[in-house]
Formats: sequence, structure tokens, C-alpha cells
Amino acid sequence: MQKRILAKASILAGFLVFSSQLQASDLERRQSELKALQSQITAQQNALRDTGKQREKLLQLLKKDEQAIANAARKVNQTENALSNTEKRLAELKQRAAQLDKLKESQQQTLAKQLTSAYLAGNHDYSKMLLNQQDPATIERMLAYYEYLNKARMQAIEQLKQTRQELSAVQQSEQQERNRLNQLVLDQKAQSKRLNQEQDQRQQTLKELQRTISSKASELEQLQIEEASLKRVVEQALAAMRDSPSMDGLAKSRGALNWPTKGRIKNSFGSQRSGSVRWKGVMLSAPEGQSVSAVAAGKVIYADWLRGFGMVLVVDHGKGYMSLYGHAQALLKDAGDTVKAGEAVALVGRSGGQTEPGLYFEIRHKGQAVDPTNYCRR
Repeated sequence: MQKRILAKASILAGFLVFSSQLQASDLERRQSELKALQSQITAQQNALRDTGKQREKLLQLLKKDEQAIANAARKVNQTENALSNTEKRLAELKQRAAQLDKLKESQQQTLAKQLTSAYLAGNHDYSKMLLNQQDPATIERMLAYYEYLNKARMQAIEQLKQTRQELSAVQQSEQQERNRLNQLVLDQKAQSKRLNQEQDQRQQTLKELQRTISSKASELEQLQIEEASLKRVVEQALAAMRDSPSMDGLAKSRGALNWPTKGRIKNSFGSQRSGSVRWKGVMLSAPEGQSVSAVAAGKVIYADWLRGFGMVLVVDHGKGYMSLYGHAQALLKDAGDTVKAGEAVALVGRSGGQTEPGLYFEIRHKGQAVDPTNYCRR
């Protein structure tokens, strides 16, 4: 009996030792799994942090690329306007040169007739008329006639001289304008090449940036950051508006404003953008480089690159109203400039990371976004 009890006690002791060893082994395994999991979490956090840093770096690079595109596009636009003005000036100079040629020919004919008349009347000798004691009245008439012919001849010569001088100056100006036109054409080619290079560089940066925004959560986070950036700009604009002179606002123009550019509404006001983020304006599809006009007279209170919206221009219209133009290729006005209704202020683009060209357009009243379709013609 005692032997049996001792045997059972020995078995129980062995089991307890085995169980203790098993628990220690399981604990070690679980601790090892926990360490591996913690290591994965740390690695994931580091990867996310690195991705965030990379995204910020790429956004800064995108900003530089799009600012370079804006500068190149603005120069191209200025050159195109200069080309148009030069061609117009050349046409005017050609027309003036043709007029002067006709005038010169007419003046030469008049002078030739006057010289012929003077030659035909040249057989009269003043001294002979006096010695022959001709009638004083006749002599006086003849002297007046000769004086008239001489004055007319001198006047014709002076007019012809002036015409020739003006024609020479016009021809010289025309040559200078032609040289200027040729240089502008060369400049435009170089600027267009530079613009294409900047656009290629931007495309590469954009591809890298899109790789860092791979999930819906990341996309939503990005949009929320962009919305916050826009909110700060609106707050800055509101502060600037308080320092601006009073203007008419947009209330009286409700439903009668022209759209800032020709195109179709791709995203309407208030529609869902992503998650809880909604469009505060409208997105207009339009060709890249197309002119963007101010919807009403006002003062530019912001003109710069803005995260998520690219090249942005904000116009204060007074009475708490402002209009905003985003994703521009180039801004043609600077902060502080006054603009008229319909005046070109920007060019349609795809800045701010857009893959398709278009214009983002907002109207705000006292900082609150309002539907642009209520103010622009339908």
C-alpha cells in the first residue's frame, strides 16, 4: 500500500514537473510571438512615418515643379501676347508705309508740275520789265505770281523731305519689329520646350506621390489636410478683405455672372468628394492653357501655390464676397492687383496633383462656401 502511494506521488511529481516545463515553454513561445508582433508593429509605424516623410518631401517637390510650370506658362502667355501686339504693329507700319509711298509719289508729281511752270515762265526778266517801263500794276502782279510759285515750290520740297524722312523712320521701325518678332518666335520655342520639360518632371513626381497614397484612409487624410489648408487661406483672405476698400459685392449680380472659363461641370457643389469631405465649389473640365477670367471686378488678395489645389488665386469683390480659382497652370495676376470683370487672371491647368486639366472654382460669402450655380448664368 505504501509502495503504491509512493508510486502515485512520484507520477504526480513528474506530471507537475512536465506541466511546469510545458507552461514555461508555452510562455516563452508566446513571449517570442509578442516580440515578433511588436517588432512588426514598430516596423509598420516606422514605414508609415517614412511614407509620411516621403509624401511631404514629394509634395514639396510637386510644389516646386508646378511653380516652375506656372512661371514657364506665364512667360509663354506673355510672349504670345507680345507676338500678337508685334504682328499688329507690323501691320500698322506696313499700312503707313504704303500711305507714305503714295503721298511721296503725289508730292513728286506736284513738285514736277511746279518746276515745269517755273521753267515756262522763266523767259520773263525782272530787270527788262523795269527798264522797259512796263505798267507797274503788271509788274506787281508778275512779282506776286513769282513769289507764290516760289513759296509753293519750297513748301512742296519741304513736304516731300518730311515724307521721305517719315517713310525712312517707318521702314526702320518695321525692320526692328521684324527682328523683335523673330526673337519672340525663338523665345516662344525655348519657353515651350522648357514648359514641356517641367511638365514631364511633374508627371514623374506625381507618380511617386500617388504610390504613397495607396489606401482610402490615406486619401481621406490627405483631403482633410487640403481642406484645412484651404480654410487657412480663406481666413487670411477674410483678414485681407477687412483692409480692402468697399466694393459692390456679388449680391446684385446673382444669376447673371459669366463662368470664369468655358467647360462642363465635372463635380458639383456639395457632392461627395471622399468620406465626409464634400466639394465646397465646382470642378470645371476645360482644356489646359485656356484663359480663366475674373467673374467680377475686384482685388487679388491671394496668388500662390496651395497644397491640394495647386496654383490658386483669390479675388475680393467686396461686401464679404470672394471668388477662388484653383488648379491653374499659371497665375497672370499678383496679390494686390485690381481686376475688371472678364479680365484674364489665370490659365486652366492641372496643378495640385491633378491628372486631368480643369478649373476648381469657388464663391464664398463671409467665409462660407456658396453654390456658384446660383451666381453664374445657367
